[in-house]
Amino acid sequence: MAILFLADEHYGTHAGRVVYERLRTDFAFDFHECDWTPLENGPLDSRYELLVLHTIAGTGRAAPPGARASANLKAWFEAGRNALLLHGSSAAFWHWDWWRPIVGWRWVRADDPDGAAPSRHPTKPYAVKVAKCRHPLAARLRDMDLPADEIYIGLEQTGPTVTLMETTIEEGTFPQCYLRGTPWGGTIAGFLPGHDPAVVARPELAANVRALIDHLLNLGPEL
Repeated sequence: MAILFLADEHYGTHAGRVVYERLRTDFAFDFHECDWTPLENGPLDSRYELLVLHTIAGTGRAAPPGARASANLKAWFEAGRNALLLHGSSAAFWHWDWWRPIVGWRWVRADDPDGAAPSRHPTKPYAVKVAKCRHPLAARLRDMDLPADEIYIGLEQTGPTVTLMETTIEEGTFPQCYLRGTPWGGTIAGFLPGHDPAVVARPELAANVRALIDHLLNLGPEL
């Protein structure tokens, strides 16, 4: 089965497409940009083995999908399936009440339905380091010294998570990669770096995304 990869144009950067192009020879992706058709076309569980997102519905040409897509995606998670949320995708479906609590670290928009304080993204060079963590996946991840790009900070923690990578900047120390168990026995991985296409295309960033996908495809009952 394929990996469903849904992306938006991300303010003209097409960052999700850059990730796809870097990894398309490693995995069998079904890639869609600004197109929710796969979510609308019935159950996902029989068609896909993993979900990868690089999108925030309602930005650019990615208008929010409807109730049918919501039901199909919720059924995917209720079946214990896994997902990888890239960059701002913890806000991918921010308008659905069931979505917001499950994502682990949530990018909060200014028009947040729950009234949480908005998250921020200062732009400057930064280092993303593997956290002091005993999870075996941490050993497969690479430190990254990145040029100026958006740094996602001030996210809302919606439940217990395992921090795999973090950054320390003037504003504090913030998680940049994490694992979150869903209420239905699946796992959500979040990987925040990667707005500017030149950053997204860096080999160490692609290697980390590859390691996360490998982990989610071969996951046992542990996170």
